[in-house]
Amino acid sequence: MRAQDLEALVTQTMPFGKHQGVVIADLPGNYLHWFAREGFPKGEIGRLLELMFEIDHNGLHELLRPLRAGPPRRP
Repeated sequence: MRAQDLEALVTQTMPFGKHQGVVIADLPGNYLHWFAREGFPKGEIGRLLELMFEIDHNGLHELLRPLRAGPPRRP
């Protein structure tokens, strides 16, 4: 996992399927579990979905909270 991967989870959207257009970090857990059972897609999207599944499965959503806030503001 790279630091950029976490940022991608809160910026990239699901490109296909039932949840097309939803930010990957906002995908429902049951959808991620479905991919875990049926197989993740190949390529970058599959890698990100698998990472999000691990975050969801292990209750680590707090890792993404600072990234959702955006960069710190300067006075």
